[in-house]
Amino acid sequence: MKLKKKAKRVLLVLFLIIIGVSAYFIYQNYFTQEEVKETKVINEIDKYGYKLKENKPTTYKEMFKELKEILSENKVDEEKYAKKISEMFIYDFYSLKDKTAKTDIGGVDFVYEPIRENFLQNAQDTYYKYIENNIYNNRKQTLPVVTNIEIESVEKKEFEYEDQKDENAYFIKIKWSYTEDAFSSYQKEAELVFIHDDIKLSLVELQK
Repeated sequence: MKLKKKAKRVLLVLFLIIIGVSAYFIYQNYFTQEEVKETKVINEIDKYGYKLKENKPTTYKEMFKELKEILSENKVDEEKYAKKISEMFIYDFYSLKDKTAKTDIGGVDFVYEPIRENFLQNAQDTYYKYIENNIYNNRKQTLPVVTNIEIESVEKKEFEYEDQKDENAYFIKIKWSYTEDAFSSYQKEAELVFIHDDIKLSLVELQK
């Protein structure tokens, strides 16, 4: 009789140990993960609403610096402005390596606000669809990085969008390549259309 009671006690202790270990494992894995740090804004062009975040690649940071110089002139050279944001959009949108998830869409700062939501949804459903989450920097997936961006032509002409008409919209043909041959079949050229949006130029169309 005593042996049976001892056996029951041993089983109870083992059961409690198992429960305790399991609870600890669940707590460590699901409730104490390192908090994801909010990405800081390290530079901005207040008048135009452009912001530079600390996690952007060095190449993009240099582009941002160049854009700030262009927009700091007493008289802004609008064509230089249009060319620079075209380069920045292509680099930021088509480079996926620095993106943390499929919702981390590049180039959004340059997109016309009324179409931004549709642009984001379309990007998530297409080009960004298969990006693996990298919030904790443990992703193994190989992703493209844009290089060798070249402006092929700049043309100013009329563009109509719904009830908007811009007689001097910028049509910019641009091409680029990727740092790895594995992505040589990816899109490498496009035409961007920018309209005047108060003092800004905003992207309204991306023609492949």
